[in-house]
Amino acid sequence: MAEYPSMRTGQISKSEVVNAFMRGVYGWMSAGLGLTALIAYVVSNNQSLLQILFTVDPATGAVGMSTLVFILFFAELGIVFYLGARISTMNPATATGLFLLYSGLNGLTLTPILLAYTAESVAGTFVITSGMFGAMSIYGLVTKKDLTSWGSLLFMGLIGIIIAMVVNMFLQSSAMAFAISVIGVIIFLGLTAYDTQKLKTMGEAVPSGDTAAIRRGTILGALTLYLDFINLFLMLLRLMGNRR
Repeated sequence: MAEYPSMRTGQISKSEVVNAFMRGVYGWMSAGLGLTALIAYVVSNNQSLLQILFTVDPATGAVGMSTLVFILFFAELGIVFYLGARISTMNPATATGLFLLYSGLNGLTLTPILLAYTAESVAGTFVITSGMFGAMSIYGLVTKKDLTSWGSLLFMGLIGIIIAMVVNMFLQSSAMAFAISVIGVIIFLGLTAYDTQKLKTMGEAVPSGDTAAIRRGTILGALTLYLDFINLFLMLLRLMGNRR
């Protein structure tokens, strides 16, 4: 998305290289979020597609997610793990296509969740998420503090809330759900700053003349920050969203 400085001139500064790399990351991340939002909007306004994604218990009238949603969810996990494991040797076009495929599938699987909340609260939460994400990402770019030490702590916290969410699927505790969301917001804000600084370091190390490595790096970075943004948004939506 962004033209890399080495394509224009051999005399470039390290900051120009990093800035161009990060513009590519944010550009592809924005494209992924835009595709997710578009798919979610189209599906939420298409009754036929909604009937495929939702199930209704004829006895109680309870609405749930269809088997297809769970199949798509596991397909998304497969794409994320595959990209993470093979990105260094993958064709850049394939990496880009898989990232966009993941973003599109996420639009499908998020639709049932988003429809549980009013459109106003979804829009408001998105704006708040954008502001918080932007602030922490800027912090990760400009801070002189080495955030490497945050990594292991944030990872342990992430594993902890995943386990807690699984446990709460059986307990159905509203207090526990609230605590998970609060801690989740803190963790994903921290991950946003940590991942941004890590990507900045990656941009400094990537060979400026290797366009394939540059594209792969920007796609991996876009996926990383996309996941931080989406998870932060979902945690805030659980805290602030008004249910229908």
